[in-house]
Amino acid sequence: MQRLDQSPIDPAFVQNPYPFYDQARQAGDFFWWQEYGMACAVSHKAVHAVLRDKRMGRECPPELAPDTPDHLRPFYEIEAHSMLELEPPRHTRLRALVLRAFTSRTIAALEPGIEQLCHSLIDQFPDQPFDLLKYYAQPVPVMIICRLLGVPESCADDLLRWSNAMVAMYQAARTKSIEDDAAQASRDFSAFMRDYIKQRRKTPGDDLISTLIAAEEAGDKLNEDELITTCILLLNAGHEATVHTLGNGVKTLLEQDVRTINPSTVEEIIRFDPPLHMFTRWVYEDVTINRQAFKRGDQIACLLGAANRDPLAYKNPNDFVANRQGPQNTSFGGGIHFCVGAPLARLELLIALRVLFERCPRLSMSDAPHYANVYHFHGIKRLMVISDP
Repeated sequence: MQRLDQSPIDPAFVQNPYPFYDQARQAGDFFWWQEYGMACAVSHKAVHAVLRDKRMGRECPPELAPDTPDHLRPFYEIEAHSMLELEPPRHTRLRALVLRAFTSRTIAALEPGIEQLCHSLIDQFPDQPFDLLKYYAQPVPVMIICRLLGVPESCADDLLRWSNAMVAMYQAARTKSIEDDAAQASRDFSAFMRDYIKQRRKTPGDDLISTLIAAEEAGDKLNEDELITTCILLLNAGHEATVHTLGNGVKTLLEQDVRTINPSTVEEIIRFDPPLHMFTRWVYEDVTINRQAFKRGDQIACLLGAANRDPLAYKNPNDFVANRQGPQNTSFGGGIHFCVGAPLARLELLIALRVLFERCPRLSMSDAPHYANVYHFHGIKRLMVISDP
């Protein structure tokens, strides 16, 4: 396995990681990323295989579990109940309960509200150049997930702040200050959700929290810690990736002079410049994948952004093709951890982009956009635009 050096916080890499992925892919399906100290699946074939192999998973083998520093206990106490970090049988039970509340009918019912929200936000666009992330890409997903959960929209700013602080734990440039902020956000977020769940137990509503409280699977229910973590996970995951995809997508559409939005356009946006570039798996038993041997306790990083630009999977992968036909992109993960919110994300992106360009056909960037130094996420730091509806 070839060993490669590439700092994930190098400015050139942050702004454009794809040349490094192209270089890494030349070494085969896997390479060893020195800075992360782990093997990386870099081809579409290998990423697809690792994500779906049941001999691997998200949960760290018990004998390798690190000690949790005291200052991070509030954060990891929440993570301990996250279905994103668990494997069967706990994952199976939690996901089944969530899916009963996260139905296609529930998602479809949000469509008129998403469209109305998008129009309302566009009505408030400033006349002078403004940051589209602040005025549009950030509020759309956080307001919608608030409505889905049944949390007051007046709390959106707090929820966004807590969520950003917690998600920052996964970036390569993590510091003690980031860790402290994440721990405090975990305390605040957990306390808020605990109080709000108590209200919903007394007065259930037509919302996902109430549905999760009532949901049963084989006579089982979410306990309070699981319920709190699940709500936090849905909010964190439900807005973070969509914000980045909206920002990256608008940037790409403006650069490519594409204004017609349909489901194929949305899929190409998700493939071409995805919001999450790395998703890891632990190896649970000795296994060989694509002629590469791994042992129990190894960790493999699936490079989603690289898989989506694999020339063996996509013709001219570095070109944006609005109506591209090809294999499913890897941006939502795969296997049992395939993103439960994928249908909602696709709906939000379709409506938000369509309404934006219908209302603002002459939208243009007023400054060159730059990506934030938050790898393994990949999103625009700010997107300054001018709108002439």
